[in-house]
Amino acid sequence: MLNILLVTFPFFALVLAGYVAAHRRMLPLDAIPGLNGFVLFFALPCMLYRFGASTPIVQLLDVTLFFAYLFCALLMVGFVVAVSLSKRVGWNDASFGALVGAFPNTGFMGVPLLVALLGASAAGPAIVTIVVDLVITTSLCIALSRLDGADEHGASRAAKNALKGVLTNPMPWAISLGALASAMNYELIGPFAKTVGLLADAASPVALFTIGAVLARSQIRVKETGHPPILWRDFLPVAFFKLVLHPVLVLLVLAAVVQMGFPIERFTMVVVVLVAALPSASNVALLSERFGADTGRIAMIILVTTAAAFFTFSGAVALLTG
Repeated sequence: MLNILLVTFPFFALVLAGYVAAHRRMLPLDAIPGLNGFVLFFALPCMLYRFGASTPIVQLLDVTLFFAYLFCALLMVGFVVAVSLSKRVGWNDASFGALVGAFPNTGFMGVPLLVALLGASAAGPAIVTIVVDLVITTSLCIALSRLDGADEHGASRAAKNALKGVLTNPMPWAISLGALASAMNYELIGPFAKTVGLLADAASPVALFTIGAVLARSQIRVKETGHPPILWRDFLPVAFFKLVLHPVLVLLVLAAVVQMGFPIERFTMVVVVLVAALPSASNVALLSERFGADTGRIAMIILVTTAAAFFTFSGAVALLTG
């Protein structure tokens, strides 16, 4: 367990550093979108391209894993929406609560952390889950969030906007280009490979620092808007669903798929269950702000899962790899 904590501690320490820097205004809040833009449009795509290009194409096109993980994501979204809807919580807040309960922080945190723990071969299964969450889970939840709007075409318009967001998000394109390079055994020439490598190496520390800064900024903005106190029952259950129910569900579904005769290696199962055990994706707070959901509630769920995951995620690693 100590060896696991020695690996995971620096990752969570960087998140804490970003949080403290933004909370104490050592990092101007106006600078955070710039950090986020650097990670999203430059560093992270280069990291995903490099992992995709170095991963055998058969791992990136694992259809069984894709649909098994998608099934789990759909179950999580449906369950969280069902238990959240009430007179106080409408479709908008319930849908973004479902997204934050089903969408792990795989891109910014998961891929570098899992590679550090399990080796470079962990990138392939993790990339498959990123595609599911970016393309399908996010689009579905954004479409569901429009169901309580006055406009009867709100859901379809939101679905189109979500699809547009997917098409303009560089991460799926970077994964696709990496998969193509893997299939063609293509390697970038020297200067381009070094440039991509430098940006890829910057992805992990800057992304982790940015997660903490985004969380601090979300809390600061909520306080500035005079948001009423957030009740524990509005965020703790979803945090529990994310950190405990999600990985248990993924483990059970993948085990059932294997029992049905579909080929999924044990290593792949371990990686994907650990993906599900990650804290909630920090970019959901930005999405909830854009679509008018309760950002304070979403930010609190992300904050709680990120803080608690230092222990729960490390425990999951010990159980699955011990």
